[in-house]
Amino acid sequence: MQPKPTFRAYLPSTLFLIIGGWGGLISIIIFATPTVWPRWVFFLCWVMALTGTALPITYYFNDRFPSDPPAAPPIVIRQAIWAGIFGATLAWLQLGRLVTLYAIFGLAGGLIALEYFTRVRELAQWHPTTPIEDEQPKESPLR
Repeated sequence: MQPKPTFRAYLPSTLFLIIGGWGGLISIIIFATPTVWPRWVFFLCWVMALTGTALPITYYFNDRFPSDPPAAPPIVIRQAIWAGIFGATLAWLQLGRLVTLYAIFGLAGGLIALEYFTRVRELAQWHPTTPIEDEQPKESPLR
């Protein structure tokens, strides 16, 4: 079993996502006109900002409430990305005034179910504990 990484391993990606996301979001809001390409850049920066903000939170929750087996670093990052996708989808739905309480809970429930079934699939895969050695056929003593 590998030792659980500390948050220091996540720090460079967290800082990059937070600074790039929130900085890009502030600059796109201040300096851009609301046309098509700045809108897509807004969604990109919004996903980056929310993912970077959610990364320490998901790390804390996985540290505070450990699972068996413990969540690996790709799982913690994937859960933070789900938070970014959730926020960007709500922002996109808000453009058409489609965000309701049912949409929020439905989207959150769907993403939680997707993460749950992904974790179940990962746990169901067989990972050998010892490597299987190539066995050479032994010579027959009758030869």
